[in-house]
Amino acid sequence: MPISIRFKQLSYSILFLMAFVSCTSEPNVAYDLAIKNVNIIDLETGLIEISNMYLKDGQFAKIEPTLEKSSLKAFQIIDGSGKYALPGFWDNHVHFRGGDSLIKANKTFLNLFIANGITTVRDAGGDLTTSVMDWKKAIENEELIGPTIFTSGPKIDGPGATWAGSLEVENDQEINKALDSLQVIPVDFVKLYDSQISGGTYLKTIEEAEKRNLITSGHMPFTVELDATIDAGIDAIEHLYYIMKGCASNEKEITQQLNTQAIGFWDAMPLLQSSYTDATAKHTFAKLKKNNVFVVPTLYIGGVLSYLDEVDHSQDPYLAFMSEGIQKTYQGRIDRVKNASEKAVADRKELDRFFGQLAYSLNENGVSLLAGSDSGAYNSYIYPGISLHKELEAMVVTGISPLDALRTSAYNGSKFLNKNTNYGTISEGKIADIVLLNSNPLKDIKSTKDIFMVIKKGTPYTKDDLDSLLNSAIVK
Repeated sequence: MPISIRFKQLSYSILFLMAFVSCTSEPNVAYDLAIKNVNIIDLETGLIEISNMYLKDGQFAKIEPTLEKSSLKAFQIIDGSGKYALPGFWDNHVHFRGGDSLIKANKTFLNLFIANGITTVRDAGGDLTTSVMDWKKAIENEELIGPTIFTSGPKIDGPGATWAGSLEVENDQEINKALDSLQVIPVDFVKLYDSQISGGTYLKTIEEAEKRNLITSGHMPFTVELDATIDAGIDAIEHLYYIMKGCASNEKEITQQLNTQAIGFWDAMPLLQSSYTDATAKHTFAKLKKNNVFVVPTLYIGGVLSYLDEVDHSQDPYLAFMSEGIQKTYQGRIDRVKNASEKAVADRKELDRFFGQLAYSLNENGVSLLAGSDSGAYNSYIYPGISLHKELEAMVVTGISPLDALRTSAYNGSKFLNKNTNYGTISEGKIADIVLLNSNPLKDIKSTKDIFMVIKKGTPYTKDDLDSLLNSAIVK
């Protein structure tokens, strides 16, 4: 037989053998974990499909509808019947801060996040960067239980900044030095604050950060117009004060008065609120959407702080997890309300109502929202973990649908930080951060608190495990 023919026959035999092996090998793969018959909520479509999930090496290795007959095997199997699966929640605005004496107290927050199904947090600036980076690395290496941490490190502000640890800038040289130092850390985004920074320096900082392809978010000095901030390249606006300013027909006039110090920040609030117009707002919403600027409403903290004069928080269950040092940091805001005039208190409550309507309008007009609690030291009674669920509930109270509210957590959070290749949806190849709920959050957003199990990078935490994390966080 000619060699060429024998070679072809051999080649066909090898191809046949390879095809046979490829068809028969997959059922013999032993996955680390299988979750069977679970209701997977697709955050892109809102559809729910009963499926089997197979996890390996901390990732979603295979997801298949239960209608398909399968002989796939796993070392551990969880019955997900009647449960609802979502990507682990993201809290897109938290703070680790308060100085060295509160490092231990802040570290305890890590347990509270996981116990509440929050598998990722975005740390929006503080003064504990060294500790935060240590925790971040230890969590990545699975040496410490806690959420994945994406951090801004210290905030950028002007000379005499309000927050300890801030990088103070007032010229081009200091801006570049600050950005250099942040990149050395390295941070995941740049956070700007507005207590002392000048309008011009603020805009220049955003522009320089954008040149370096750094993600930016922050407050906005009221001496700057919102359009200018968007044009400079800001990627996210923290809180709704600054969005309201851009929706007021008299923004230019109010900005001028602020620049001449004829009025102050809080004086401007009722003036801007009363000058809100649909036409101006539509322009602002369209510009935010066109430039892919995310907005973090922080509705829940707004409500809590607006009603400190009426609500007694002394019996809050989560105070058990707050150290004496953390609770002392609450006093500043409490005293501010005690010393405020009746008009100031009433204005704050009216502003809170208005912000609910504004958040709804932003969502209706296609602006991407991020769910963030603003939890941490100094933010009175905004407890790490549980407050993210309260934020989602606050969104739904405004009229935002449960599906849209859920999107503001992991789905939008991963997009904002350009991490959606690995996070944000339950999809093959992505990191297996999952929260399993006992009831359907699309029907009742409060179901996000009805947690059956949390899975962090493929590692399952049962209800008993989560309760143990909570118990270990109680201040002795």
